Amino acid sequence: MSGKLDFQSIEDIKAEEKRLYEEYKNKVAALKKAKQEKKSGTQIFTKGLLPIYVLYILSLGPTNGNEISHKIGVRTKGKWTPSTGGIYPLLKRLETDELIEGQWDDIDKKFQKTYYLTEKGYKELENKKLILKSKIQESLEVFNVIYNDLYR
Repeated sequence: MSGKLDFQSIEDIKAEEKRLYEEYKNKVAALKKAKQEKKSGTQIFTKGLLPIYVLYILSLGPTNGNEISHKIGVRTKGKWTPSTGGIYPLLKRLETDELIEGQWDDIDKKFQKTYYLTEKGYKELENKKLILKSKIQESLEVFNVIYNDLYR
């Protein structure tokens, strides 16, 4: 094949343009779907469980963002260690919502900020625990069924 396209008429060109455009749209849609499916696997952690788990970690005692990430990694035996790139924006949002309070170790140098759970944060943690308990339990049951079906 010479690489030269052979069109007999303007209609052939328009039909080919339409075919190529449809092919392009389908590929873009497939890429978006694949990207969304990849994100949704981790979104349960980042969007659903990370905020409540950060509140829980802070309920154990004041700490900084790096240490929060590390503590989650230790508690999950390395199976889930959120990046600090996800932790710090969450801490900022929790601080804005007055669920936590951050204090700099040195107000002038602002080297390290330690976060504390506020009274409002304790109440939010308890409310979220009540709301999410059945949802987490249902998710565990679904995962067990799928795991048993696939691997036993």
